[in-house]
Amino acid sequence: MKEYDIFVPLYFNDGSPVEAEKFQELQEDLLDQFGGLTFFPQPNKGVWRMAGVTYRDEIVIYRVIGSAAKEARPFLANLKERLKADFDQKEILIVERDVETL
Repeated sequence: MKEYDIFVPLYFNDGSPVEAEKFQELQEDLLDQFGGLTFFPQPNKGVWRMAGVTYRDEIVIYRVIGSAAKEARPFLANLKERLKADFDQKEILIVERDVETL
């Protein structure tokens, strides 16, 4: 089984808040693909450096678990590109981990 964390910014690069509809659409897409999700609504702070520039963001995290990585990876690759455009980001972080359930 694979677990995926999707890190999504709360604000656009100009500081304006991302519209609630974008988060709702993401949630619906994840529910349709994976059948469930966990949402971590508390804002998390992210800091990273790209090309010598330091960026700071407030993000929320969506977590999904899937048993078919072959299906999940293409879906998440397409989702990542859409989120980069929708949230006006140079990058969207999606983390994949192996997990087991009891």
